[in-house]
Amino acid sequence: MKTKHIVLLFVFLSLISFTGFGQASGGTTITQPGSLEDPLVTKSYLEQIISEIKSSKSQVDTPNEIGMPNSSLTIVELKQNQTLYGDAGSEIIVRSGKVMAISSDENGMADVTSGKDITAGMPVELNHLLIVPREGRGIKPDPKNKQDIFVMVRGSYFIVNADGTKVAP
Repeated sequence: MKTKHIVLLFVFLSLISFTGFGQASGGTTITQPGSLEDPLVTKSYLEQIISEIKSSKSQVDTPNEIGMPNSSLTIVELKQNQTLYGDAGSEIIVRSGKVMAISSDENGMADVTSGKDITAGMPVELNHLLIVPREGRGIKPDPKNKQDIFVMVRGSYFIVNADGTKVAP
């Protein structure tokens, strides 16, 4: 008796799939993997795509296909007599050393890790994500700093020496 029910269920499901009742909502048919409607992807195609992705990630700070800047992080060593300025939307994470925020006006940068606004002269905590809202803001070494300063930056930035000259990238 059980076998008869299983056979009837198999026949019913077969009829549904062959008569068009097996259509998904919206009138689209369910396709078989590997058919003309849903071809299989080859290994060589995937390797080509992965190779293209890897080569595009190695191009730091170059615009991508739609004109947007690359979103990779750049490691920057900041010397004691230098100041790092970020462009609008740049992100800064201080990894080592003591630095403080700078700003060309009374406003500062957003410390999104602590949810506070960091204004000029305030110390920046290690590993906190800072977002530069507009040009004229950044970081400089604390005068009491005795260790190397390493910073991760995403977005456009430039470094200025104490004498006002820009540091070549």
